[in-house]
Amino acid sequence: MLRLLLATRNAHKTREFAEILGKEFEVCDFSSVPDAREIEETGATFEENAVLKALAASQDRHLLVAADDSGLEVDALDGAPGVYSARYAGQEATDEQNVDKLLSELARRNVSRPKLTARFRCVIALAREGKLLNTFEGVAEGVIIDLPHGEHGFGYDPIFVPKGFDRTFAELPAEMKNEISHRAQAARKLAHHLSTLR
Repeated sequence: MLRLLLATRNAHKTREFAEILGKEFEVCDFSSVPDAREIEETGATFEENAVLKALAASQDRHLLVAADDSGLEVDALDGAPGVYSARYAGQEATDEQNVDKLLSELARRNVSRPKLTARFRCVIALAREGKLLNTFEGVAEGVIIDLPHGEHGFGYDPIFVPKGFDRTFAELPAEMKNEISHRAQAARKLAHHLSTLR
């Protein structure tokens, strides 16, 4: 079993990674590393942020470290919230506050269907001992809906309907979301790469 440290304290994200990668991998995160410090996301792109986090987190560790940055890009908002997805409504914003701000912004601009196209983008960076090994990207295209639906998922999942579906990410069962999501696509590429390192 290959051990992989995720540079995050987000339990939702860690669980999603573990489910996607499967039993061949032991996925742990910063909650099991008491001395791990938070890495500031100062990059202008998802890739820059993922690389920043992976390099910093792997600096003094011999194990493989993966870090991801992901978010929602809404075409009618010129790609916002983008890299600011998690803190769109402020540094300590909740998922609900971020969703509310996004829907308010669309209403303020008077944007209506069919212009509500959007995508979730995820970039995962893999590093070991301060050296970048590779990056992997996944994209899930879809549309934004007016009102949140569904109890599963997190973040903007309740207002995002992936292409080819009529339900939001938050309405889909976890196993289905883990087949089609941006993170799933990037994680599968990561898993394939890791299998070549064995």
